[in-house]
Amino acid sequence: MSKIDKAVVLAAGRGTRMRELTAEVPKPMIEVRGKPVLQHIIEGLRDAGIRQFLVVVGYRADAVRNFFGDGSRHNIAIQYATQTAQDGTGRVVDLARDFVGDFPFILSYGDILVDPVNYERVADLPDNVDAVITVTRGEDVSKGGAVFVNERMELVDLREKAKPGQATSPWYNAGIYAFRPSIFDFTAKLKPSPRGEYELTDAIRDLAQSGRKVQALELTGEWADVRDPEILARLNQKL
Repeated sequence: MSKIDKAVVLAAGRGTRMRELTAEVPKPMIEVRGKPVLQHIIEGLRDAGIRQFLVVVGYRADAVRNFFGDGSRHNIAIQYATQTAQDGTGRVVDLARDFVGDFPFILSYGDILVDPVNYERVADLPDNVDAVITVTRGEDVSKGGAVFVNERMELVDLREKAKPGQATSPWYNAGIYAFRPSIFDFTAKLKPSPRGEYELTDAIRDLAQSGRKVQALELTGEWADVRDPEILARLNQKL
């Protein structure tokens, strides 16, 4: 078992569906229950033993840097990388190559809220597994990734934003991963998807189909993709 102590958090997006809420701050800095989504994520990872962070910033990067600084206030070390072109999650992961070195790492999208107990589960990477993809049930797979697994919960396929009528799965990509550096071999080979973006999910599927083991892990407790004002309002009502 590899105990992970590095995390990469993607916080570069504006989140246009949030409309005026992201005029001044990037989407991960929107407050849920009294603190930014990104703070929930970073504190949850820290409490699971993660001490070294790379936060990928872009839109309104100063809002993130000014809030978190070097991480010392949170008893962690934070470095920053800047995503200059919004050309997909597959390209962003390459920004972490030097930070990661030869070590496994957790990757979280900066707008995903989970019960913090899950971070500890993701941070324990079995020795025979190259990647962990977290999954949840009951979500609309046309809005994200449909995850196809075998009877041992090993990934066999991953399809982004499935169209009506396409094969579907009860498992939805929950947006938190654990990777070994082998993922970089696959992000390096990515071609643009039909959406014109370099998709991390394509690299994960290629990793699994190359014969490496990608394990799906069902999250427990509450899960939310803070993608629009309606979800935000619902989360803040639950106080």
